[in-house]
Amino acid sequence: MSFAMLLTMLLCFTLTVSVAVSIGLSSILGIQMANANMLISVKEMFNSINKFPLAAIPFFILAGNLMETGGISRRLVEFAKSIVGGVQGGLPMTCVLTCMIFAAVSGSSVATTFAVGAILIPALIKHGYPKPWATALQATSAELGVIIPPSIPMILFGVSAEVSIGELFVAGVGPGLLIGGALMLFVWLYSKYKGWGKNDGDGRLSFGNATWQAGWALLMPVIVLGGIYGGVFTPTEAAAVAVFYSFIVGTVIYREIGIKDIYNILRKSVISSSVIMFIIANAGLFAFLLTRAGAPEAIGTWLQQVLQSPAYFLLGINIALFIIGMFIETGAAILVLAPILVPVAVHFGIDPVHLGMVMVVNLALGMVTPPFGVNLFAACTVAKISLDRVIKDLIPFIGVILGCLMLISYVPSISLTLRDLVFNK
Repeated sequence: MSFAMLLTMLLCFTLTVSVAVSIGLSSILGIQMANANMLISVKEMFNSINKFPLAAIPFFILAGNLMETGGISRRLVEFAKSIVGGVQGGLPMTCVLTCMIFAAVSGSSVATTFAVGAILIPALIKHGYPKPWATALQATSAELGVIIPPSIPMILFGVSAEVSIGELFVAGVGPGLLIGGALMLFVWLYSKYKGWGKNDGDGRLSFGNATWQAGWALLMPVIVLGGIYGGVFTPTEAAAVAVFYSFIVGTVIYREIGIKDIYNILRKSVISSSVIMFIIANAGLFAFLLTRAGAPEAIGTWLQQVLQSPAYFLLGINIALFIIGMFIETGAAILVLAPILVPVAVHFGIDPVHLGMVMVVNLALGMVTPPFGVNLFAACTVAKISLDRVIKDLIPFIGVILGCLMLISYVPSISLTLRDLVFNK
């Protein structure tokens, strides 16, 4: 049954059927093969989304859309530019830094791509950077949206693997800073090598002025993350706080959100949230059927026999996840694979939180790799450029992320040191 389900799902992917429908169809086939009651599908799909932490997902998506429309993202760009925009290559460094700050409240890489890319891709092109390179930079930098907490994929991993979401959020700070710093160093050196960005400081605000203008925007990540780590509210409650704060700032303080904008903001948020929730529901049913068929135990035993050390296990799952991430949506991959891989990781003495960081970072790469990289498509949409023109410039950025991924995989302290300090492990 498990083999038939997996084969059906892969066949649907090959025929370009949507991810959620592919998983759902393969699950229905599994129910029919098991001669089970079809009511199981409704029950398990409901159980998959009937979890309090998942309420954070639509709230974070709504907060990201409010930030984009309410002028918060534009002020964050000016603030980041005031810090690093004065050097040669400062504008692409601004792109990376802005994505890091925006990621601290949005939780979504696609929202980061649209909110930041709509401002910085035209600016990069205006300052002489090639459009394909600027597009590749934005798509890669926005990946930080799911690595730096809060993060929707981390919430999904925590729910599916029964791991503390708070611990995952704290653990994501180290990998996020590592990748952000590596990307900033790379674009600075590359810009100097190419002779780009000698006038990046033109029109740059002073640090004090930019900080004053972006003060309310900068206070948002402090409130959201400070509230989570300070134990004031849960990650789910933090998402609701982010919505309330961004709405008040956008409507009352910056006054850039009007009555007519609210419908479009809500519509975009509902559509994005519905897509993710539909995937979660179908993936939950799929995972339930695989578990009932004994697939996780069989795969776990096979992995333990083939990959006989933690080093080989991490290498094996990194290769597998990199390939899987190219074809399967990040959330669906986490929901299906996390319950299978976590017990094997524990057998090898790998902390589940560390495994979560490896999975999230690796699958986030799938957001910028063809053929189904959602960040890549979003950035190409903003830049109005075809995908094939971006691939060549994308390769060096992927190389930088892969290098960081190897460090995150084999140096657990990058992820776990801060977690251990905060939670007294």
